[in-house]
Amino acid sequence: MDNVIFSTEKIDKLVETIAEAVSLKLKAESKNKSSTDEDELLTRDEASKLLKIDQSTLYHWTKSGRISAYAIGARRYYKKNELLQSLKPM
Repeated sequence: MDNVIFSTEKIDKLVETIAEAVSLKLKAESKNKSSTDEDELLTRDEASKLLKIDQSTLYHWTKSGRISAYAIGARRYYKKNELLQSLKPM
């Protein structure tokens, strides 16, 4: 840090200002991370491991329309958030 700024503010006010700045930065980072996680694409292997099912079960669920797959070329991918939403509570 090349710049040194002296302030006559009270320590409490300085701590409050720093806390607000940190809080805003953390909220921004959290928002960016959650939007990235929502769009995360998983391979068949990753999807079956996440759901703790066999790949043949994943294939049958996809074919029956229970879950959606997305194709890029000949490869199939699954959106992580859609897989988690497809789980039903018992």
